[in-house]
Amino acid sequence: MPDRRLERLERELMLVARCSVLTPRERKGQATEGQDSPAQPNGQPNTGPAALKEPHPDRCTDEPCAVPTRLDRSGYLLLSRLDAEGAMSIGQLADAFQLDVSTVNRQTGALLRAGLVERIPDPAGGLARKLRITPQGADRMAAERTCRQADLSRLLESWPSDEVARLEDVLTRFNREVERQEGRAWPRESGEA
Repeated sequence: MPDRRLERLERELMLVARCSVLTPRERKGQATEGQDSPAQPNGQPNTGPAALKEPHPDRCTDEPCAVPTRLDRSGYLLLSRLDAEGAMSIGQLADAFQLDVSTVNRQTGALLRAGLVERIPDPAGGLARKLRITPQGADRMAAERTCRQADLSRLLESWPSDEVARLEDVLTRFNREVERQEGRAWPRESGEA
């Protein structure tokens, strides 16, 4: 029988992954930016303002988080990776996230249609075209990051600062161990622990 502590840890990690405070999800009839929008009755994609998800009323309503739409989890992760690493091909992104190329192609297609990324020739002269975050994409990612940090601040406002620091240290150590074992480090700023 597995160690009871590992059972509880696995459950808590699963619950973090489903956390809608930090990872907005599509609601019936709405989509977050970075996802395909629902179709209109004529079958054409809905590209108007109603196709974009409004912020949850309990979330990100105070400045500077009052953004018209929130990025979904995949959009935020893809933009974060492109921002951290620079231009990448679909294959490189699929490898970085351990996803099928068709999945990453669909996810980046939504970002392309929203103008958050653009296709460019490989700066190193390779044949594959690469994706690069646009200024609009960088702005949207920064706004989403601000919202997520505000959400975290509200979640942790009653925690003592030493416990917040301990949580950061443990999560950083956990993520670095995952990256080491998978052989896929997430690019971090120089000086980051």
